[in-house]
Amino acid sequence: MRNRFRPSLTGMPSEDQNSDRSHADEPPAPEGTTSHDIKIPQALRLFMEQGWAEPAPLAVAPSAAAPSRAARRARLAEHFPGDTLIIPTGTLRVRANDTDYRFRPASDFYWLTGDPEPDDVLVLAPSGARLFVPARSERPSPRFYTDRRHGELWVGPRFGPEETAAALDIDTAPLEELEKALDGVSGARVLRGLNRRVDELVATEDSRRDRELAAVLSELRLVKDDHEIAQLEEAVAATVLAFEDVVRALPDAIRHDRGERWIEGTFNRRARAEGNDVGYGSICACGPHATILHWERNDGRVRPDQLLLLDAGVESRELYTADVTRTLPIGGRWPATERSIYEAVLSAQRTAIAIVRPGAAFLDPHRAAMEVLAEALREWGILDVPVSLALSEDLEAEGAGVHRRWTLHGTSHMLGLDVHDCAAARNEHYRDGVLVEGMVLTIEPGLYFQPDDLRVPARFRGIGVRIEDDVVVTADGCRVLSAALPTDPDDIEEWMARLQADRGDQAG
Repeated sequence: MRNRFRPSLTGMPSEDQNSDRSHADEPPAPEGTTSHDIKIPQALRLFMEQGWAEPAPLAVAPSAAAPSRAARRARLAEHFPGDTLIIPTGTLRVRANDTDYRFRPASDFYWLTGDPEPDDVLVLAPSGARLFVPARSERPSPRFYTDRRHGELWVGPRFGPEETAAALDIDTAPLEELEKALDGVSGARVLRGLNRRVDELVATEDSRRDRELAAVLSELRLVKDDHEIAQLEEAVAATVLAFEDVVRALPDAIRHDRGERWIEGTFNRRARAEGNDVGYGSICACGPHATILHWERNDGRVRPDQLLLLDAGVESRELYTADVTRTLPIGGRWPATERSIYEAVLSAQRTAIAIVRPGAAFLDPHRAAMEVLAEALREWGILDVPVSLALSEDLEAEGAGVHRRWTLHGTSHMLGLDVHDCAAARNEHYRDGVLVEGMVLTIEPGLYFQPDDLRVPARFRGIGVRIEDDVVVTADGCRVLSAALPTDPDDIEEWMARLQADRGDQAG
């Protein structure tokens, strides 16, 4: 039997008129309906299409960032003269059966347009830019009440081509015209993997051309403009509030049998209220869970004699994300062993931040942090090779890199619209490149002693510490965007005590 649905340009299933049906004379199901929806009588169809007031126009506020985005599109086009560039935002993705994940536009698309809606496609042709947007599913079209994915009765109004053009100051056209617009286009490059139908419409004989488009987009996004830095500052400010919420909520989390979930929910509430969402899955790791780098199950208990490693960031309303980690003594006071590990990580972080400036190699902060941590491991009797040998970049040298058993990850990554921003940039521009004013990166050294690691003293086992801040490169150094959250261990104790004392006065 044939598949009942075929892909459509809007990324939603559309009915295959030739599919087998148990009742040949039965009219096709309305677009966007599901197998358990009640059938719609003809009389209801006619009734639903009549008797509506003239719709009020949607409120359209022109985007202040529209000129910056137009300049970005022009810069991108300059890299590929004569080519047509096709950048989709992506489609709704199924979470389970007929429910979808909350949509978030693809970062490159949003950086170029500011358009938050699903299904849209940006085409940068030699003649200019055009954004293809689905027509509205409004009254009296049957789709407005039958289509649970796009119909305005189900999901509310969304901008069509006219409103999008006014808001974003960009030429628009109905998405239904995209296939015709791309017919016969030569020299096209596509940002692939976002919209299956677009990938099918534009065949490629040389995938390197598409990969080059993805790389150039990442490289153009490496340096943030003033508007982007302001968005990151907004995300960080909301993240600070969320960390404060968590500290106030620790007594409640301790009482819950899955207190890590209580912490996660507390943080996420602030993220949804102040921003768009969290920028990534929050890591709310207590006790030994802190030694698991991507602990996102967050289903453990919160014990007052342990540490909380909270790695979380609010995503701003314009989708720029913070990425901050603090390791906190849940009971409000540092146990001696945990404090000694924490102070080593803090020293490494401060040393790395001092390295950040224009012209420094991207890897310089990492190298500086690793030297401090390797020295600490050596002093504790854990590292049994000379620090210089452990830090050797000769991959064949005996003992090279063994400190990484306890440090595990790099110290920095770029930050922006994505938590690991600009990931498609080529090595010479990113990992092996140099820092430039306007770049934003994290500084996040850590030490992780697994519960079953027999190479460390028993008192160290099951302790994980990471400290992470967001840093913007300035003309003469750097500025820590997340400095409002304390890192000094004494300051942390005072900060936690103050927040828990006034927890009854916390902001809504």
